[in-house]
Amino acid sequence: MKISYNWLKQFINLDWSPEKTGELLTNLGLEVEGIEKFTSVPGGLEGIVVGHVTECIEHPNADRLKLTKVDLGNGEPVQIVCGAPNVATGQKVPVATVGTTLYDAKGEPWQIKKGKIRGEVSMGMICAEDELGLGQSHDGIMVLDNELAPGKPASELFNIENDIVFEIGLTPNRADAMSHWGVARDLRAGLLQENISLELITPSTSSFHVDNRTLKIDVDVEDMDKAPRYCGVTISGLTVEQSPTWLQNRLQAIGITPINNIVDITNYVCHDLGQPLHAFDAAKIKGSEVTVKTLAAGTTFTTLDEVERELHEDDLMICDAEGPMCIAGVFGGINSGVSETTTSIFLESAYFDPISVRKTAKRHGLNTDASFRFERGIDPNTCKYAMLRAVLLIQEIAGGEITSEIVDIYPKKIEDHQVYLNFDNAAKLIGEEISPETIKDILNSLDMKINSVTESGIGMLIPAYRNDVTREVDVIEEILRVYGYNNINFTEKLNASIAITQPVEDYKVQNKVGDQLTALGFHEMMANSLTNPDFIEYSEALKPEHNVTMLNPLSNDLSVLRQSMLFGNLEALAYNSNRRMPNVKLFEFGKTYHNFSEDRIENKHLSILISGEKTEDNWASPSKQTTFFYGKGIILSILERIGINNITEKDTKNDIFTEAISISANKKTLVEFGILKKHLTKKFDVEAEVFYADFNWDEVLNAISRKEFHVKPIPKYPQVKRDFALLLDENITFKALKDAAKQTEKKLLVAMNLFDVYTGKNLPEGKKSYAVSFTLQDDKKTLTDKQIDKIMKKLQQRFEKDFGATLR
Repeated sequence: MKISYNWLKQFINLDWSPEKTGELLTNLGLEVEGIEKFTSVPGGLEGIVVGHVTECIEHPNADRLKLTKVDLGNGEPVQIVCGAPNVATGQKVPVATVGTTLYDAKGEPWQIKKGKIRGEVSMGMICAEDELGLGQSHDGIMVLDNELAPGKPASELFNIENDIVFEIGLTPNRADAMSHWGVARDLRAGLLQENISLELITPSTSSFHVDNRTLKIDVDVEDMDKAPRYCGVTISGLTVEQSPTWLQNRLQAIGITPINNIVDITNYVCHDLGQPLHAFDAAKIKGSEVTVKTLAAGTTFTTLDEVERELHEDDLMICDAEGPMCIAGVFGGINSGVSETTTSIFLESAYFDPISVRKTAKRHGLNTDASFRFERGIDPNTCKYAMLRAVLLIQEIAGGEITSEIVDIYPKKIEDHQVYLNFDNAAKLIGEEISPETIKDILNSLDMKINSVTESGIGMLIPAYRNDVTREVDVIEEILRVYGYNNINFTEKLNASIAITQPVEDYKVQNKVGDQLTALGFHEMMANSLTNPDFIEYSEALKPEHNVTMLNPLSNDLSVLRQSMLFGNLEALAYNSNRRMPNVKLFEFGKTYHNFSEDRIENKHLSILISGEKTEDNWASPSKQTTFFYGKGIILSILERIGINNITEKDTKNDIFTEAISISANKKTLVEFGILKKHLTKKFDVEAEVFYADFNWDEVLNAISRKEFHVKPIPKYPQVKRDFALLLDENITFKALKDAAKQTEKKLLVAMNLFDVYTGKNLPEGKKSYAVSFTLQDDKKTLTDKQIDKIMKKLQQRFEKDFGATLR
C-alpha cells in the first residue's frame, strides 16, 4: 500500500523527516518496506532554464530546421538547431542544456548531448510542453512570459509537486490503516508516546446542503445481511472533464492513473478515508431505482473490463429496474459508469459484508481497490461522512447541484464492542508493568473509549472499525505496539521451560529419512494438497464421497484435497520427463485427506517414486536400469535406519500395481511397494516403468522401537563361509529358505545370502537353481571343521525335508 507524505500531512501537521516518520510507522506495526521520491514532472525540470532567442535563421542544409542563437544568461549565446515551426527571434523559451535528462512518453530517460544536426552544431534543445512533461501538446515549442530573465531555472516557474511515498507492507488484520486517515491516526498515537501532541485534522462537511429534489432515485436493499448499510445521493448539472493538477498529483503519487474528475474523486476519497465509493450515471439507471440483491445463478454480466461473467447465486449486485449495474463492492458494469457525456450521477457509499465480497472477488478472479478494503472490513460508521466529503469535492471541481435527499439505509447499527483489560494479564504478556495512566493514554489515542477504571483493570469500548481487536489479548497487543517494542526492558536472566516431548519426534525421524534418501540421489518434492477430482477414477480404492471439496476453489483442477499422494508424484514425474529428465528419484512427506461419514481424517504419508536408470553411463561402468529389488532395498534400508527390524513382507494385490509387496510390523501395514500399471502411468504421458512406495507414516512412527542400542567390540575370531547350490521348485522363495536356516542354526549362523539364480537349460521342468552362501562365526572361539560340517549337514537336511531341495 502506498502512502503519500504530503497527503498524510493534510491530516496531521508533522514536520519530521521521511526517514524518521517511516521508522515510527514501522515501530507501530505499519512496516515501511521502502521510501521513494515522487515528482509530478519527471526529472523535476532539472537542467531546464529560460532562454532568450536572439537570432533565428533558416538551416542551410535543411528546409524544416532553423538555426537559433539563444542567450542562457551566462554571457555567451549558444547555437541550437530547432525544428519547431513557431520558433522566432525575441521569444523566451525553455531550454534543456547539454547534460540534461529528459523522459519520453514511456518514462524512459534520455540525455541531451552536444551534437551536429545536418552539419551544424547544436548545444541543447528548445522544448515543447510534452517533452518537459508539462502537457500533451507537441504543436511547437513552449513560449514563456517575455518578462522572464534568461538563465532562470524552469523549476521556479511551474508548480511542481515533490512528494515522498511510503510503501507499507500492510498486514491483513489492519483494515483500519487502509487509508491516509487511518495511517495518520496511528501516527498521532505513536507521537503521543514521543511527547508530541498533534491534532488529527478531519475535513469538514458542514457546508453540505440539498439544493433541490428534482432527481430522486429509489433505493431498496433486499439482502440486509450482505449490505448492512447503504447510502446514496444524486448530483446534477456537473461537468465531466480532466481533474485539476493537485488531484492528479495526489493519485499519481500513489500509482493511480487519473481518468476524469468524478472517478478521480471517488478514488481520492477511497484512499483518503478508506471508504470505497461508486458513481453511476443517473441517466443510465433504468426506472430511477436501485435495488441491492442477489440474482439467479448463471445470470450474465459484463464488467468494466469488457469481460462477460457468469454470476453466482450468492453474488451481491447493484441493480436497476432492468438488470445488474455493478458487482457490489468489487467491480462496476460497462454500461452504467461515468462517461464524458454524464451530467448527473447517483453516488453510492456502502458497507458490504466482508465475507460476501471476498467470496465474490475470488470467484471472478477480481482484485480491486474497493474489494481489497471491503474484504478486510471498512468502518461502517464512515459511509455517510465519506460520501459527503466526495459530494463537496465534486461540487468544487465539477460543479453541479445536490438534487436529492441523502438515502441512508442502516436498520441495525454495527455497535462498538466491549473488552475488559486486566492489568496483571497485560504485565504477564508484555513482560513489563506499564503504568495504568500510560495505558489509558494509549487507549484514548487509539479512539478506544474507556467506560470504567478499577485497581485491577479497565473496561472499554472498541470502535467498530477495529474489527481485529475483539479480545483482551488484542488490546494488549495494541498497547504494546504503541508503547514500543523497543521500549520493553530485558533482564540478563534467561528463563526456559523443559518441554515434554513425545517418545518419537516426527520431525526428527523425517529429517533422518530425508537425509538418507538425498544421500542416495533422491530429490524431495512438495505437491499441492489441492488436486483434480477426476484422479479418483484412476483407483478403485478412492471414492468420490470421501473427497474433501473446497467451497470456493481457485479452479476446477484444484477443487478437492488429495486422497492419495500418487497422482501429485506422477505429475512431477511427467513434468521432469517432458523436459528430458527421464531418470527420476523423488520422495515427499505429506498428508492425505478423507471425508468419512463419521469424521474427516488426515493421514500422514511418505511417498517414494523411482523411474528410469539407477545409474547413468560413465567410463567405469555402464548404465543400470532400476529394478524392483533396488526399490525394495531402499525401503528396507529406511526401516532399518529408523529402528524397525521385526518386519514381515508378503505379496499383495492392488489395482494400481502389476506386482507389489506389503511390509508390516505388529500386524500393521507400514509400506506398500510395487510397479505401477501401464494404463495408469500413460494417463500422465509416462511411458517408462515406474516404481512407487507409499509409507503409512503414522504406523511407521508407532512401530519405531525405543529399545536401547548396545555397542560391542568386533569379534576377534574369524568368520567362515560355505556355499550350497540347491535345486528347488520354482515356487520356493529365498525368504523361506532364510527363515528355515535361522530356525535350524540360531547361534552361529550370522548371515545368509543369495548370490546366483539360474533357470533354463539342463534343469528339470519346474525347477530352479539357487546359489546361496552362509556366514558362520563364534564370538568365543575359532570354529573347527567338524563343527562347520555338522552345521552344514543340518541345513542340508532341513532344506531337503522342508523344500525337497537337492544339492547340485
